[in-house]
Amino acid sequence: MKSAVLFLVFNRPETTQQVFEAIRSAKPPKLYVAADGPRENRQDEAERCAEVRRIATDVDWPCEVNTLFSDHNLGCKMGVSGGINWFFNNEEEGVILEDDVLPVPSFFRYCDDLLERYRDDGRVAMISGCNLISSRYTPSESYFFSRINHIWGWASWRRVWQHYDVAMNAWPTWRDQNGLVHFSEGNSPFESYWRNKFNAVHRGQIDTWDYQWTFTCWRLGGLTALPAHNQIRNLGFGTDATHTATVTPDYVVKSISQSLGFPLDHPSEVCRDKAADALIDGKVFGINRLEMIRHWIRTIPIIGGLLSKTRALVKYETN
Repeated sequence: MKSAVLFLVFNRPETTQQVFEAIRSAKPPKLYVAADGPRENRQDEAERCAEVRRIATDVDWPCEVNTLFSDHNLGCKMGVSGGINWFFNNEEEGVILEDDVLPVPSFFRYCDDLLERYRDDGRVAMISGCNLISSRYTPSESYFFSRINHIWGWASWRRVWQHYDVAMNAWPTWRDQNGLVHFSEGNSPFESYWRNKFNAVHRGQIDTWDYQWTFTCWRLGGLTALPAHNQIRNLGFGTDATHTATVTPDYVVKSISQSLGFPLDHPSEVCRDKAADALIDGKVFGINRLEMIRHWIRTIPIIGGLLSKTRALVKYETN
């Protein structure tokens, strides 16, 4: 492969080893490893973090290796965003993988090709290797464009990341100037869902970095390329995960990773695939027609008031 790779790691040697073997097979010319530090009072975590760092830097091919190792725990929000900041301060473009995101071999060439093709195209903000509706929707081309920027294996450019702000300081103004209303194209449940998420992140109620990245791409009006076939497998669902400590969702199970053919078959134009986005909204985020009806009912004062009174009466009688 031609592009630099950022490998974000923490405390899971088992998944780190699997992802590193995929990186080793691709042989990137530059590897950046950003590792968060161990948390206090966590048994054996310092040892696990040390083992992860050893695995992630065990390079045996011609490669420039750069490391950013934290002595203490920064958390998901600052640890990941800080690592990506460091990467794009040093590289104009590149590929980002976390320690629980296992790519198929074609992922790397797919990223290489699209990083070059859309390098100077402001309409494209990001390339994702993740397709969570692949069991339901496969376009005739090798990829399609979406407003959703899945971050399980992705690539981008400094020209986009330089606008990233982990504090989302621009969110209140953009929101109050109807930026999200315009972006939603009249989909009120979509607007409500994302307003709630962005409000919570802006208030510091969610320790994460990725909603801020979504907001950055949307504020810039940038689309994300999603592959026709899922290019990754998420290894991170389990009790030791930060944000995926549950059973694997059905849409993830069914999104089986599969290689892409080369040369890639490019879409004829850069425009959002609205049918695909509707599937993503419904199947991945639960934003569907039923939610639209519920939202519509809640916006009608009389019906909304009756529903509230009914719920209160039922609660009173059952108590």
